[in-house]
Amino acid sequence: MASQPLNTLGRVAWMMASIISLLVVWWGSALVVQSRYLPSPQEVFSVLAIELASGELLFHVAMTLMRVAASFLAAMVIGSAIGIAMGKRAWADRFFDGWLMFFLNLPALVTIVLCFIWFGLTEVATVLAVAINKIPNVAVTLREGTKALDPAYDQLAKAYRFSRMKTLRHVLAPQLAPYFAAAARSGLALVWKIVLVVELLGRSNGVGFQIHLYFQLFDVAAILAYAISFIVVVQLIETFILQPWQQSVVRWRA
Repeated sequence: MASQPLNTLGRVAWMMASIISLLVVWWGSALVVQSRYLPSPQEVFSVLAIELASGELLFHVAMTLMRVAASFLAAMVIGSAIGIAMGKRAWADRFFDGWLMFFLNLPALVTIVLCFIWFGLTEVATVLAVAINKIPNVAVTLREGTKALDPAYDQLAKAYRFSRMKTLRHVLAPQLAPYFAAAARSGLALVWKIVLVVELLGRSNGVGFQIHLYFQLFDVAAILAYAISFIVVVQLIETFILQPWQQSVVRWRA
């Protein structure tokens, strides 16, 4: 148990070293180029501080984070259910494999535009468009995980006459947890990027909307400020929630 905080601190140390080196390269490039289209870190962080003090940054980040959370939850629940069903039932896998390939190759932009046309410029359309783009990826990961389940554990559960709920909790869930964690980590990275595109196209708030606004003004410093702010939020979730959780769910295999 004592190694867990040390592992977290180690990851943070490496991440900080990487970020500092990136800032040095960025600062040097801005110094050489001397262009308003490549602002220095100082300029960007100055804009970031102004937007943070005004409350605008927190509001727009919160709106984006809310959409990310809703889309992510919907995609994980629906995609996991579909993937497990396809992994356990050969006929379902064969029948719905074509559907899966279709939605995996359907461009996110097409899904977003169609959802806005069919359901209007609403939050429901936003969440639906993002979730549809992520569900196939989750389904594929959980399908492969279900196919890799060890049948010996199922036989053990039957021998001890486990109930369906007990089998799910003690047999199925621990084996699928690493696949679920992998789908969650990759899903977060994909979902928030799609949310920004959705906000750019059809919402009146959020980080994507602000980036679109400052793009029209050619304000690169503000664009980078909003982009960095949300990258920091997502990285904090990844570092302190998803990575430790993924390590904990695979510990039983060690």
